[in-house]
Amino acid sequence: MLLLREKFQNTRIILASGSPRRQFLLGELGVNFEIIGNGNDDETYPESLTKRQIPVYLAVKKSEAVFGSLEDNDLLITADTIVWCRKKVLGKPLDRDDAIRILAELSGRKHQVITGVCIRNKSRAITFHSLTKVFFHKLTADEIIYYIDNYKPFDKAGAYGIQEWIGFTGIKAIKGSYFNVMGLPVDKLYKTLMDF
Repeated sequence: MLLLREKFQNTRIILASGSPRRQFLLGELGVNFEIIGNGNDDETYPESLTKRQIPVYLAVKKSEAVFGSLEDNDLLITADTIVWCRKKVLGKPLDRDDAIRILAELSGRKHQVITGVCIRNKSRAITFHSLTKVFFHKLTADEIIYYIDNYKPFDKAGAYGIQEWIGFTGIKAIKGSYFNVMGLPVDKLYKTLMDF
């Protein structure tokens, strides 16, 4: 059986992401890759998009920001994750107060974490998304403040990281990929790369 590392041994795999979680997860697939910034912090999108289309659109947007610098032997991976709750996107918190507001909104509720991924080389691009349902316990104000002040989740959609304290204490169930909630659905990414 051909493993991912062998399939892409003559390919330069590039992850355009500043997320340490995405970098860790891609590394766990056993491939060598380089990290570059995607050069695009613009997270705006057309209001007509569905919740599943939004992160895919943003992942493609990130890839387009660096596509021009790709060489023939390069494979580029970009991703974007959103939290969808009560028919709207809960993005990265603007500040401490916004993080408190976001977690208070997630408290005691189900929400969806959706990651869009774009894989491309000079000749073609493939996109996909992964959706995970997350169920939060009711959080107290003290729990929310403790988490935010100690873990500072200001770079995370939905103002939390499932792999941190809040994931151990505040999440009662998930349905779907755990790693998708961390920011990269590595099972689906692996299968897509093997078929690329």
